[in-house]
Amino acid sequence: MKVLVINAGSSSCKYQLLEMDDRSVLCSGLAERISQEGGRLTHKIAPDTDKEEKLVREASFPTHVEAMELVIALLTDPQKGVIKDKSEIYAIGHRVLHGGEAVSQPVRVDERIKGIIRECFPLGPLHNPANLMGIEVAEKLFPGVPNVAVFDTEFGMGMPKEAYMYALPYGLYEELKIRRYGFHGTSHKYIAHKTAEYLGKPLKDLRSITMHLGNGSSMSCVKNGKCFDTSMGLTPLEGLIMGTRCGSIDPAIVPFVMEKKGLSPAEADTLMNKKSGLLGLCGYTDMRDVHAQVDKGDERAALALAMLVRSIKKTLGAYLALLEGKADALVFTAGIGENDDIVRAQVCAGMEAFGIKLDQKENSTRKPGARTISAPESRIPVLVIPTNEELQIALATVEVLG
Repeated sequence: MKVLVINAGSSSCKYQLLEMDDRSVLCSGLAERISQEGGRLTHKIAPDTDKEEKLVREASFPTHVEAMELVIALLTDPQKGVIKDKSEIYAIGHRVLHGGEAVSQPVRVDERIKGIIRECFPLGPLHNPANLMGIEVAEKLFPGVPNVAVFDTEFGMGMPKEAYMYALPYGLYEELKIRRYGFHGTSHKYIAHKTAEYLGKPLKDLRSITMHLGNGSSMSCVKNGKCFDTSMGLTPLEGLIMGTRCGSIDPAIVPFVMEKKGLSPAEADTLMNKKSGLLGLCGYTDMRDVHAQVDKGDERAALALAMLVRSIKKTLGAYLALLEGKADALVFTAGIGENDDIVRAQVCAGMEAFGIKLDQKENSTRKPGARTISAPESRIPVLVIPTNEELQIALATVEVLG
């Protein structure tokens, strides 16, 4: 049973074709610069294996349709293809950012669901329009193949009301559904399941804290296997300092800067989402560059690193309090979480009083798969577990379709 997973952006489209019988990845790829000059499609056959083969195609993609047509051509290529015909694809799973309160579970796409995604454009202006576009392109190019929408907000919808409400006039929630939704839900859900599996615990008994750290970062507090709290809010802007996002700030800063700098709401949104975070502090978004600059004595890079670690640590402390100090594990995942031993070490430094102590050798050693990086005497295990959002979307797609 083959499932195609699509993550459509405004000018890009990521995809992965999985064989669900053994959960192997047949191929994956990324189409870039759609509707722009210099389009490129990078296609990997048997990615992350010793048989990996990469194909790069330079082409013009006026729309997502042309990009996906090239993907289909590569999937079914007589020499390099991984399937003979696109009819072999059983279903298509789509990552969708926001479903509001109307959708709390993965769901088969129909006109009602597309309408809900469209209604949530104001809540996810950068993602939802592109996600809907990806669905409509799939419907056109794969007629008759079922499409399933898997929402980034799904995991956070399990929060109790005192966790997701803002202390604003209640009517704003009733009228505009202003509340905390949480994002990276596919990753947080996947990691919760893998953490329980790694620890040999039933998911319903799991109490853990997941740190999804990448260019976009978020944390989740898991209690009884469900999301008890999460760091992102109405949009993915709230919470931790990120690559280009400011994270949580005093709300009064926004109107103050708008007035002083003469910014429109759209310009203020761009400032906070695309020009802030690590980029705004030191000019870099990639942590490898930040570390390199720190090593050169760059004070602003050192400040950015210190602020990032502090924002993670503050949230970690809050979640330990919510779990009454009884956490089964702390889990690092995503690009920074899985690969940056410096950030992991600094986040856990000085946490011995909370029962957290790293094994510095294990922390600095690269190993594949899930692993423990805490010292034997650490009361709370510290884990590194690679996330796999595409597999989680494919699993959800199969489950929805029975």
